[in-house]
Amino acid sequence: MFDVVIAGAGPVGLFLAGELAPAGCSVLVLERDHEPTSPLKALPLGLRGLNAGSVEAFHRRGMLESLLKASGVDNVGTESQVLPRAVSHFAGMRLDAANIHASAVEYRLPGPAMEGFMTSLEAVETVLEERATALGAQILRGAAVDAVTQGGESVLVRAGGRDHAARWLVGCDGGRSAVRRLANFDFVGTEPLFTGYVAHVSFENPQQLDMGFNPTPTGMYLRTPFEGHLGMMDFDGAAFDRSQPLTRDHLQTVLRRVSGTQATLSEVHLATSFTDRAMQATTYRNGRVLLAGDAAHIHSPLGGQGLNLGIGDALNLGWKLAATIRRTAPENLLDTYTAERHPVGAATLDWSRAQVAAMNPGPNAPALRRLVHDLLDTPDGTTHVFRNTSGLIRYDLGSDHQLIGRTAPDFRFRDGTRLGDLLRDGRGVVLDFTDDQRLRTTATAWESLRYATGPVDDDLGFGALLIRPDGVVAWVDDHEFERAARRWFGEP
Repeated sequence: MFDVVIAGAGPVGLFLAGELAPAGCSVLVLERDHEPTSPLKALPLGLRGLNAGSVEAFHRRGMLESLLKASGVDNVGTESQVLPRAVSHFAGMRLDAANIHASAVEYRLPGPAMEGFMTSLEAVETVLEERATALGAQILRGAAVDAVTQGGESVLVRAGGRDHAARWLVGCDGGRSAVRRLANFDFVGTEPLFTGYVAHVSFENPQQLDMGFNPTPTGMYLRTPFEGHLGMMDFDGAAFDRSQPLTRDHLQTVLRRVSGTQATLSEVHLATSFTDRAMQATTYRNGRVLLAGDAAHIHSPLGGQGLNLGIGDALNLGWKLAATIRRTAPENLLDTYTAERHPVGAATLDWSRAQVAAMNPGPNAPALRRLVHDLLDTPDGTTHVFRNTSGLIRYDLGSDHQLIGRTAPDFRFRDGTRLGDLLRDGRGVVLDFTDDQRLRTTATAWESLRYATGPVDDDLGFGALLIRPDGVVAWVDDHEFERAARRWFGEP
């Protein structure tokens, strides 16, 4: 019997496997596809954006350098940079990062992982699979889940003609999740307004189409610097999505209608469709079955938040599930997964819906877009967009302290060690900048905590902090350390 079976070897499932395996959990990943590679994962259709929160997660698990190399990116941070050099768009409206308030990064320190960058799904999965398998996770391909049966202490998963028993099952199997359906999760939300298309094409007359996001009276189209990379949104009520083959003639018709040009496609190399359906599971846990990533929530890809939202799910869930399996978790620790991540998912769905509303064509649409752009292009507006798209969120951990619940600053000790280095093995960390002997004695009683002391380049005025394995600050400099440690890590 495995400790955990994960359905889905996409980024979320692979990231989660890499969180569980180093904690000593036996992990089996079931993937319906026979091969890990696909043209849809490579550039240009596999283009994905990682936000600052996701980049920080890769840094804190020792994968950032490999991912940068696989993505053809030099670096995303310096020893002096704090404010981001770019900010995400809203409904295709580009904003100026120079407008971002310094208060938005009040508790950040310069380091290797300061902002997001563009990569490919292929690069992300390659790096994550290498780590997961190196740590002992098993991956079984060509094994689609077709039955789930829960027991009191285990769950039986049928996939690829075989039964696999586990203590826990996590569905990371995408927007059409079999696990979600078979385990009877409620999935609620709003129906779509458009069919979206992403295609790799050849144009006969590309000069007729402008670069970037282009709203029109009938929809929107997007051209990127990647040769032949085309995106379109056709507000047809999602009538076409997956209902028939994506032929050149159909894409040609949609392009001319949406763009209002006579642009001609000479060839379609690859194409896929999507919608803005926005749905979310009412809970992320049902007995011994959990959901993460698109299995738990779906929305339009506007702004590229889906991948980042799923990575955040895996980072939050991994250490909690591992502690539960090891029987070191305090009571109800696993319940905090839904409590913390469900509101983040709900907010992302609303962010997606708001963008769709601002893009919906009609006689009043241009006026609405001008108003929204003017508001967002102010310092307050641009800062609001950054806070909603950077992945630098704050969980409500029941404290008024502004740092508690946030991702911890990447403190750098004088010997060059960073907090990110200390988090690589997935344990919690106690940072003690004053070498308090009482704190040292207390903190080292927990095997699941790493104690680190010494002067740092900039302590931001703090004397000590408790950092959860997901990089979230759980306690700051007061006499309640033991209470906080027991809340998140159980008895020593």
